[in-house]
Amino acid sequence: QLHLMESGGGSVQPGGSITLSCVVSGREIDKYALGWFRQATGKQREGVAAIDEGNISYGEDMSGRFTISLDSDKNILYLQMNNLRTEDTAKYYCAASRYQFCSLDEPDFVYWGQGTQVTVSS
Repeated sequence: QLHLMESGGGSVQPGGSITLSCVVSGREIDKYALGWFRQATGKQREGVAAIDEGNISYGEDMSGRFTISLDSDKNILYLQMNNLRTEDTAKYYCAASRYQFCSLDEPDFVYWGQGTQVTVSS
């Protein structure tokens, strides 16, 4: 089983950028696809991006502004977010899928971090 811990959240002005990090620990980390999800107040959690050994998947309307990456040597998952909008305000979670290949199907993700808050406002 895996443990995940996010960091890097904070307050950002519209149009700004921020990079989130997630430290992944455990055994056979390469057996799990990893991803980012977010949940805004009053809304359902939604998929942001996912990554495996050679594939990346982004949620709708996110591929142009968000970039997911993985430092496999350090087992740190990143989410770089540019041109932030107020609508991006949410608590962001990193998670690990039960499958090796990436997807944004939330039920597939069985290990979760506790989340880090990103607030975009003037």
